Amino acid sequence: MTAFPRYAIYYAADADSALSRFGAELLGYDAHSGNELPFPEDARRVAPDWRDVSADPRKYGFHGTLKAPMALAPGKTEAELAAACATFAAKVRAIPVIRPVVDSISGFIAVIPAEPVDALQQLAADCARDFDAFRVALTADDRARRKPEKLSERQRDYLDRWGYPYVMEEFRFHMTLTGRLEAERRGPIQEMLRSRFAALNLDTLAIDRLALFKQDDATARFRIIGEWALTG
Repeated sequence: MTAFPRYAIYYAADADSALSRFGAELLGYDAHSGNELPFPEDARRVAPDWRDVSADPRKYGFHGTLKAPMALAPGKTEAELAAACATFAAKVRAIPVIRPVVDSISGFIAVIPAEPVDALQQLAADCARDFDAFRVALTADDRARRKPEKLSERQRDYLDRWGYPYVMEEFRFHMTLTGRLEAERRGPIQEMLRSRFAALNLDTLAIDRLALFKQDDATARFRIIGEWALTG
């Protein structure tokens, strides 16, 4: 059984930003405040089952993964993890800047970089390494839930080494807006999401923040319990 609470290190836009509001409204959940929000009219119009369409990402809040959810290793504490986040954020590094677009990725729709950004790949790799000492070892059940038989050899190796298959060369930054959709449903929903996103006039996005998310138990949503600005 998965241990709880679980923690994740994500990029999350500032609570007062248009991007944060965009994501929170579409998911119907604000991970900054923990509040539920009404869905936008255009989302419910294009998909009357929008609550179901957005159910999977709602559990996690609007974010971009840097270190995947994990329970803490024996002897590690939440306070120590938060302190490690502060130390990590204080290190001088190149701040990744992406050109964000709305597109489909592995069957779901997300805000993703229009092209790869080396500094973002490096940031995610650093997070995978620097916070791994806090991660409890992967159990056989947790490994089986990742369906390793469907992963590539490298992804299986990463799953065993890092507890998550999509790290290092396999990492793809994404801020998820829907669950997986059948191909015939994606078009109208993606068009609506692109239209809403275009209204933000967000030509570039600096991945310049670190947020610590916490999930108290299996039925709880993730919520933000700490935020730090990265040092450029």
